Amino acid sequence: MRKVLGCLLGLAGLCGGVYAETAGTLAYQRNELVEARRLMEHGARAGSRLDQFNLAMMMVRGEGGSTDLPSAVEWLKKAAAQGSAPASNALAMLYERGEGVEKSLTEATRRFEEAAALGHVEAQVAAGTQYFLGRGAPQDYAKAARWYRLAAEAGHAGAQYLLASLYEHGDGVTQDLIEAYYWFSAAARGGDPAAPWRAREIAARIKAMR
Repeated sequence: MRKVLGCLLGLAGLCGGVYAETAGTLAYQRNELVEARRLMEHGARAGSRLDQFNLAMMMVRGEGGSTDLPSAVEWLKKAAAQGSAPASNALAMLYERGEGVEKSLTEATRRFEEAAALGHVEAQVAAGTQYFLGRGAPQDYAKAARWYRLAAEAGHAGAQYLLASLYEHGDGVTQDLIEAYYWFSAAARGGDPAAPWRAREIAARIKAMR
């Protein structure tokens, strides 16, 4: 089975492991963009959240027809209301940038959390960052740590690095250099370029304390 169109288009980032095919996605994979958009609109109007999301992504990109951000937003809202994590994440990104909607960091945070709660890893990182920076929500390191941890446990190297930093400084969690070392090491294995050096630094600090 091929990944859903939204993953190929890239706006919503990772699609949480969702795999599916519809007549519209198959047409898209054949590069029949006008037909794909027509079929997706048919599926979207019939209530398919997958086609609603993919149609919206085509509208955002202007594929198979004109760019139509207002309509894309409406289809994303319909898909999100049916529990589509990629749709919620895409909406969050649009609200964050003010594309097709009035810019609202508060609504972006709400939508990132909506997607994050459904297991969307990139949205978990984004939600954590919203709380870490106090962007669209009151600054709350504990909530940031909660979302970063979920993404870290899913193997996201960036979230692992951020969670390690929280443990290093005791921000939102109890300060724990062993936990910091664990997560910096995990981030290093995941390819984060700064993590190996940070893991060695934390290891040296732990050794000096003994």
